[in-house]
Amino acid sequence: MSCSSSAEPDVRISVVIPVRDDAIALEGCLAALARQSRAPDEILVVDSGSSDGSAEVAARHGARVLAVHAPGIPGATAAALDAAVGDVLARLDADTVPPPQWVGRIEAAFAADPQLDAISGAATFYGGTWLVRYLGRKSLTVGDFRLIAALLGHAPLYGSNFAMRADLWRRMRLAVHRDRADVHDDVDLSLHLPPGSAVRSDPQLTVGVSARSFTRPRGTRGQIGMTARTLLVTSRETGLMRLRLAWFLAALPTGAAARGPLGRLERRTAAASRRGWLRLLRRFPRR
Repeated sequence: MSCSSSAEPDVRISVVIPVRDDAIALEGCLAALARQSRAPDEILVVDSGSSDGSAEVAARHGARVLAVHAPGIPGATAAALDAAVGDVLARLDADTVPPPQWVGRIEAAFAADPQLDAISGAATFYGGTWLVRYLGRKSLTVGDFRLIAALLGHAPLYGSNFAMRADLWRRMRLAVHRDRADVHDDVDLSLHLPPGSAVRSDPQLTVGVSARSFTRPRGTRGQIGMTARTLLVTSRETGLMRLRLAWFLAALPTGAAARGPLGRLERRTAAASRRGWLRLLRRFPRR
């Protein structure tokens, strides 16, 4: 079921939420989406075999429910992004609580920048002790945002709070590890963004996220392990250095801005630079 605003928006926005046995948290997420100043055009809940009534909660809130038998979060997320009908696909977790301006801020970001391919937001954690929330915030800002961004050469996607254009997803959908439950879906998506994609991190695009994963005995350790495994899998298949260089190469200027002698000089310099980096790129072949 679609959830549209009274005025026809320029961009259709779908919100996708993978869920498995998380009915109570999903109730809060969908209630928050109902309070959006700019209603999403579609809410799609992908249910991976829940037994606690999660699908019923989604249907009661007017969301479209898609039942899947995916092996894990990566598969459920991919199925959700495949099935969504919007021009922009926004992603939340079941325990995410977006503020009233969340959808509107996403719409404004893509409307203001036609070249923008994806935008990733931040989180404030709720639940648990102040120490747990502090550690969660540090884990996110230092681990996910800084270290992963430095490794990849671009802003990573944060699975609890990001949005991408549907055409970007169509370009990368067959590359992600949708059939593996042992990879970190955020990192896997970030690794398979096409080099040169315009990805931006917006610290003002903030949502509330439950700190419960940091209170579980193996929560943080499990997340770190999945991140390491995802990087290892991609390193074996593609090569992290090769991927990093591909992003660097895509960011090189084309030299088309100037005309006349200066323009020709820029184009020759850019071409020589590209040839040099391509030679270096071949030193890191696919594995």
